[in-house]
Amino acid sequence: MGGKRTEACGRCGVSSVVDATDDESDERDPFGGERIEVDEREARAAMRPQVAAGRLKRRLDEIATRLTYGR
Repeated sequence: MGGKRTEACGRCGVSSVVDATDDESDERDPFGGERIEVDEREARAAMRPQVAAGRLKRRLDEIATRLTYGR
């Protein structure tokens, strides 16, 4: 079972994006160790638009259901 090991976490794709947008002033290297480390604050800030979109979708679905079925 030698051969090339791939990562299931998507690190390869993220590495490609980081390489393409590499900024020399960036002092922090999230790829320095075995795992990608992201600060919890940064992760929460990145997820805010997805959370808002999910809430909006749920509300629109509820409104459409009420209009369609009169509930």
